[in-house]
Amino acid sequence: MTTVKSLPPSRSTAVYRTVQCRQLPTENLGFPTLFPLNAGRSCRSQRSLALFYDRARLKAYTLKPIQAKNDSESSCSDNNSTSFSAVNETGNLVKISARCQILGNSTNILWHDCPVQKCDRQQLLQQKGCVIWLTGLSGSGKSTLACALSQSLHSRGKLTYILDGDNIRHGLNRDLSFRAEDRSENIRRIGEVAKLFADAGLICITSLISPYQKDRDACRALLPEGDFIEVFIDVPLHVCEARDPKGLYKLARAGKIKGFTGIDDPYEPPCCCEIILQQKGSDCKSPKDMAETVISYLEKSGHLQA
Repeated sequence: MTTVKSLPPSRSTAVYRTVQCRQLPTENLGFPTLFPLNAGRSCRSQRSLALFYDRARLKAYTLKPIQAKNDSESSCSDNNSTSFSAVNETGNLVKISARCQILGNSTNILWHDCPVQKCDRQQLLQQKGCVIWLTGLSGSGKSTLACALSQSLHSRGKLTYILDGDNIRHGLNRDLSFRAEDRSENIRRIGEVAKLFADAGLICITSLISPYQKDRDACRALLPEGDFIEVFIDVPLHVCEARDPKGLYKLARAGKIKGFTGIDDPYEPPCCCEIILQQKGSDCKSPKDMAETVISYLEKSGHLQA
């Protein structure tokens, strides 16, 4: 049985204590052997935890700075900078200096890089991560196109994920209303999630009305140039209202829904989008044909290869 021995807590600023674990029999468990772990004492800053693996390899895991508690000093109190120790590839202890940031209401935060970068994930997937931002009125066919596009790319061996506006409001954004300020926050959150998917190397397809130009521009600014592909599904209001797949236009006209885009809330068409899928009169392309238009753009931009 494993015996874990820990020093009792004290009033000092120590965060971690020395923990000794005897070697465990792991032949039948399929896990690496656990060796003694010495986290050491920590004061005013983060420390590196060195894990011994297979008796030879040494790797350092560094913790992000966090906001200091009442019983300790801030890890970034000296001119907004911090330093911590880490173990390099040769097993030597080195000192690393970094500068903390204040972002919004988050203080004393530091970005932690991983050796596996976006280019490595793209090489693995044989594609380039990007965001395809589908925008247009309710009933214009955004969700239908998103599914058709995802299906076509999947058949080509490309990994995609759809962020659908209604779906996201079932979970992540369930606390948001349809007021203007909440709509902006809805888009901001989805933009940040889409950015993570793109960084993971996926082709992220968002399906959102996203009526305000400034919100779409803010999402564009999150990604490297060329990785935000705005697709405007330009379908006239009267056509969307005639379709009314969810019955929302009828409710809005009856005054049962307030602030509905296209009725009593504006939609700002993109001023410089990458792709416009326009319906002219009764001429309406099929979702598959529209998906091929987007895929053609992806091929020319090089996003379908690493």
